[in-house]
Amino acid sequence: MASSTHRLFSCGAMLAAVLALGVLAGCAGTPAAIADIRYDLGPESPPATSGTAPAVKVLDVGAPETLQSNKLVYRLSYADAQKTAAYANSHWTMAPAQLLTQRLRTALSSKGTVLTGGDGVRAPVLKIDLDEFEQIFDGASESHGAITARATLFQDGKVVGQRTFVARAPASSPDAEGGARALAAASDELVAQIGAWLGVQALVVSK
Repeated sequence: MASSTHRLFSCGAMLAAVLALGVLAGCAGTPAAIADIRYDLGPESPPATSGTAPAVKVLDVGAPETLQSNKLVYRLSYADAQKTAAYANSHWTMAPAQLLTQRLRTALSSKGTVLTGGDGVRAPVLKIDLDEFEQIFDGASESHGAITARATLFQDGKVVGQRTFVARAPASSPDAEGGARALAAASDELVAQIGAWLGVQALVVSK
C-alpha cells in the first residue's frame, strides 16, 4: 500500500513538473508584448517672421503607395540599397504625406492666408508630391533622415513654377527614435525651403 501511494505521488509530482515546464516553454515561446510607439513631427518651430504673402491654396501632399501608410520606413544602403523595410513596433501617428501637409500649411500660414483645395476663393495653388521619406542607414550605426519632394505652383490653371526639394538630417541614434527625429528635422528643412521658394515667386492676387 505504501509502495502504491509512493508511486501515485511520484506520478503526480512528475505530471506537475511536466505541466510547469510546458507553461514555461509557452512563456519562452511567446515574446512579451511590446508597445507600439507612435511618432509625429514634434512641436512647430516658431515662425521667423510674419509675412504679407498673398493667399495660396495648399493641396494635400501627394505620395506613392509605399508612403500612404503610417509605417516608419528605413533602407540599409550599405547592404542592399534597393530594398526598404519598416519598423515592426514604431509607426507615425499618420501617413508622412498627412504630417507634411499639416506642417506646411501651419508654416505658410505665418506668412499669409493658407487655403485648401476645397475653398472657392481664387488663389495660386501649391501642389507637393512626396517621393522619398525614409531613414537611410549609411552603416550599421550611422543613418540619416531623407526627404525628397516636388513642388508645383499653379496660377489660373497654368504652371508658373516647379522645383524638386531635397532635405537631409543626421540621426542621433541608429533606431526608430533616431530616424523619427531625423525625419522631423528634415521635414522642417524641407518646409523652410518650400516657403523660401514660394516667397520669391511672382504671384498675382486674383480680384
